[in-house]
Parts: sequence; structure tokens; C-alpha cells
Amino acid sequence: MPAALVRRLVLARIAENRRRADAKKARAEARKGAAKGKTIVAAKPAARASLTDPAVDAFMRDLKHPLKKDLEAVRRIILGIDPSIGECIKWSALTFRARDDFATLFLRSTDRVQLIFHTGAKAKAAAKTRLAIPDPKNLVKWLAKDRCFVTLGAGREIQANRAPFAAIVKAWIRQL
Repeated sequence: MPAALVRRLVLARIAENRRRADAKKARAEARKGAAKGKTIVAAKPAARASLTDPAVDAFMRDLKHPLKKDLEAVRRIILGIDPSIGECIKWSALTFRARDDFATLFLRSTDRVQLIFHTGAKAKAAAKTRLAIPDPKNLVKWLAKDRCFVTLGAGREIQANRAPFAAIVKAWIRQL
């Protein structure tokens, strides 16, 4: 393997481990604070900027896609929803994860931003019933009981769908 690729992979793993450790520490502090009756304020999204995965940054920088700006906007929206959300490159696309992988950008679509929501690389045994996901704007198209397409549109449509999309992401993560 080329040294530059190895270096990039090592940096990506270090960043991922740091994100996981920070999320674990934040959860522990929140539990301790809740036990003492204190309110713990989560880290602001700006504090996360230094923890972005260098491999993802390189992937997005080199990506040739007509909706690149929209894809970046969706990336910022998802990462800003919850501090436990991380990102990686999997299946040749940007994939988001919390406790497990949960959403992957569908890069084959060139006229609108779409994501595939899933419950990880393999179907879970618990996925016998369709997940309960709020969908007031009909953004979700179910592919299976534990997988769906979420279509956000392009340009201004993404901002118009921001709140319902955030509700979908939060509900999906809760059910992982």
C-alpha cells in the first residue's frame, strides 16, 4: 500500500477513535450529572469541526458530483443533529454512524440528494416490523422493514426539508 494511503487510513482511525472516546465521555458525564440533578450541555457542533475524518474530507474534496454543494449541506445537517454521529467512507460513499452505520449517501442520483437509511451492514434479527419513523413530508420510501430511501431534493428543497429530515434521523438513531 502507498505510504500516503496508509497515513490517511491511520489518521482516519485515530479521528474515529477520538470521536468515540469523546462521545463515551460525554455520555458518562451526562449520566453523572443527571444522578446529581445537574444539567449537562452537549458540545456545540463547532467544537466537532476538528474531529472530522480526514479520509471523508479528502473523499468529499475529490468528489465529482453535480450536487456536491448540496451533499456537503446534508453532511453538515446530519453531523449537527447529534454529537454522537460520526462519518466514514463505506461502500464507496459517505456513511454516517452512531452506535452502528445508519445512513449512506446515494451518489448515483444526480438530480436530487438521496440517502439510504439502514440498520448497519447486515440486517438485524430484530427488524421484523417496520421501524416507526415520522414522515410528515413523505420523504421516506421503504425498501424493506429496516431500510428506506430518504429523498431531500436539491437546493432550497433541502433547507425546506431540514426539520422533518432531522426528525427522521433522530428517530432512526433511537431505534438502532
